[in-house]
Amino acid sequence: MRRIALLSLVLVLAACQKAPAPTAPASTPVKETYDASAGSDARRIEADVRFLADDLLEGREAGTRGYDLASLYVAQRFRAIGLAPAGDDGRYFQTVPMLRGVRQPEGNALVVVRDGQERALRFRDDFLPGINFNEAQASVEAPAVFVGQGVYAPELQHDDFAGVDVKGKIAVLFNGAPAKFDNDRRAFHSSRATKAEELVRRGAVGMIEVQSDDEQARSPWQRRADNWQTPGMRLRGTDGKGIDTWPQLRVYAMASSASADALLSAGGRTAGQLFQDLRDGKLRAFDLPGTVRLAAHTAIAPAESRNVVARLEGSDAALKNEHVVFSAHLDHVGIGSPVKGDAIYNGAFDNALGIGVMLEAANRLAHDGAAPKRSVLFVAVTAEEKGLLGAEWFARHPSVDGTLVANVNMDMPMLLSPTKDVVPIGVEHSTLHPLVQQAAKEIGVSLSPDPSPEEVVFVRSDQYAFIRAGVPAVYLDGGYTGVDGDAKSVQDAFLKERYHQPGDDLSQPIQWADAARLAKLNARIGRLIADSPQRPQWNAGDFFGEKFGKPAKATP
Repeated sequence: MRRIALLSLVLVLAACQKAPAPTAPASTPVKETYDASAGSDARRIEADVRFLADDLLEGREAGTRGYDLASLYVAQRFRAIGLAPAGDDGRYFQTVPMLRGVRQPEGNALVVVRDGQERALRFRDDFLPGINFNEAQASVEAPAVFVGQGVYAPELQHDDFAGVDVKGKIAVLFNGAPAKFDNDRRAFHSSRATKAEELVRRGAVGMIEVQSDDEQARSPWQRRADNWQTPGMRLRGTDGKGIDTWPQLRVYAMASSASADALLSAGGRTAGQLFQDLRDGKLRAFDLPGTVRLAAHTAIAPAESRNVVARLEGSDAALKNEHVVFSAHLDHVGIGSPVKGDAIYNGAFDNALGIGVMLEAANRLAHDGAAPKRSVLFVAVTAEEKGLLGAEWFARHPSVDGTLVANVNMDMPMLLSPTKDVVPIGVEHSTLHPLVQQAAKEIGVSLSPDPSPEEVVFVRSDQYAFIRAGVPAVYLDGGYTGVDGDAKSVQDAFLKERYHQPGDDLSQPIQWADAARLAKLNARIGRLIADSPQRPQWNAGDFFGEKFGKPAKATP
């Protein structure tokens, strides 16, 4: 009763906090329905999501009051479930030190200088400078070179830098990686971090990422331009400087597809031809004539947010210092440009629902008779939307003693219509595969392959931070085999119309019964991993296993 009373008090206090001055128009109140036939597990998930995706929390952007309220709520839910605090200093919270950067409206430039003439692209309309965490005001003028997608993969006989030298130059490139690559290598080489590291190794001084026409069709430039003031974040080291900010790349920018000709049309080539070469896999590097001048102005300040960490202690004396880690990101993108009068980006699917599923999985494991043999951690991570920062910090600096042996991640399960299946992304890389198959069979749900491998989601959510630390991982998403129709088309419509938009709110037809089934599956997977005689291993010859090596040691 004390736990229930404490949770109720937290919610009352959160609701009664003095609200800040209005900063954004709220969404239209959602008419709530009550399904008397719903199971208690589905109702618990619904209750969590309804609180976390409410306008009160203002989109849960990392480092804001709304996020802090969300993290307080999750900590008290962990307490109510009966999980021990496993953050810093015996608390549920692990502090994540960061730098916060915000583009400034003045002092930005992208100017193409050719044949004695200058063509200046327009801030917001044509380009946006990347947020610079190393210099508040930075400017570079240098020769430019087009390097395809900026991918160097000698094991696949692919080199986008063949025939050119990028040292002292600004590299101009497209997003992604060649479609001919297998899914694993395509995912790895699509990472902006991988590209930046390669450019730094080759001596580039700047980078411009040009949006393709296909990207424009999927995600219009105007959305990015409208939210140009959205802060960026990076992890902050003990020296006060940013981590993984690549200061050698003095300036970085993104350019719209509509402005691509200004940058890329040269020597008889046009941007349209290069877009087609991108689709055909026929890109070749070439030097661009003249120079490019890039400048960026960023307000940089220290910031912090917090992960929420809880532990279910294992029962086996020899195994309880090995940890199975459940993760889900708690943050979303906050307040942004209004759409149809609504400026609060609630993030109901992304990722209030993932948190709700993780909390219900935790509840099942905590009340599932005997404790599992290995310990289980539940981590609601911050700043996923800023670059997987909370997960990266936890994977590098676990707040518990022992070893991290597996990660089960939950992010944006798109449960928009009833389905019969679940998509276990990344399961093929390790010995987690048979355990996931066994759990699915026991629960009575089928497993389907990733329907959109070209989206490389395996490196775009928090499991990738654990993978980079050597920890085998699986990311479970909602299925697409519909009970009454085509669930895939419904999901595609969400991604096009409501992903990272105010429309990802509680007005959507969230399938609470499917969410409860997903929580049950996650709990069963966690139990099988925790009780297995052998800790999970990367499969022999696996790309990610060979790339990132051994599991992470947990050191406070």
